[in-house]
Amino acid sequence: MSAYFITGTDTGVGKTRTSCALIHALRQAGHARVVGMKPVAAGCDWVEGQDGHPGQWLNEDVAQLRAASSLRVPPVFDNPYALPDAVSPHIAAQRVDEVIDLAHIEASFHALRQHADAVVVEGAGGFIVPLCETSGDWATSADLAQRLALPVIMVVGLRLGCLNHALLTQEAILSRGLTLAGWVANVVDPDMPAQEANLATLQARIQAPLLAHWGWAPEADVAELADAIRLP
Repeated sequence: MSAYFITGTDTGVGKTRTSCALIHALRQAGHARVVGMKPVAAGCDWVEGQDGHPGQWLNEDVAQLRAASSLRVPPVFDNPYALPDAVSPHIAAQRVDEVIDLAHIEASFHALRQHADAVVVEGAGGFIVPLCETSGDWATSADLAQRLALPVIMVVGLRLGCLNHALLTQEAILSRGLTLAGWVANVVDPDMPAQEANLATLQARIQAPLLAHWGWAPEADVAELADAIRLP
């Protein structure tokens, strides 16, 4: 079974479009049962239940992952924590008296592994965003990646400052003994100065293959983006 952890150099850099494109690419490569997982989603809308099903908090990223996936699973498995407020996960959880438990997320992930040919796990925010505080100690998205022990794909949002963000994120991934399986360059600022020079610098410094380079195309169809992504 294939599985990857998708992280980003910041929030809003294209983790979800990368995750969805990767799901489509895995399906095109012959994996029949592919599912996306968003362990912690902060920023949800309440959706009323239908046909006797209870209502639920639904995050837009989660909805996109489900639309791309070929395997349907109960929400408790592909999105264990759906938090209403669009703030850092640890703050969003505190506001609703929720405690994010990494062991619970890990159990949900392993449940998915039992039924899927491939699982794409999308992290929240940047790589070291706080998830919870217990007994004076912080647990972060990086701790979750370590716990799941998955190869990491890093999404770099191409804009001013991306060199520092990308290299710091790479350092954090490698220092934890994780495998950086590849990275995606996603243009988030169409007016970024010296874009090609920045891309060349990243290619020279990032110790993993460039899997895709997507220009400014906010309305691009993820199924089409899948054609331009190289599987690790």
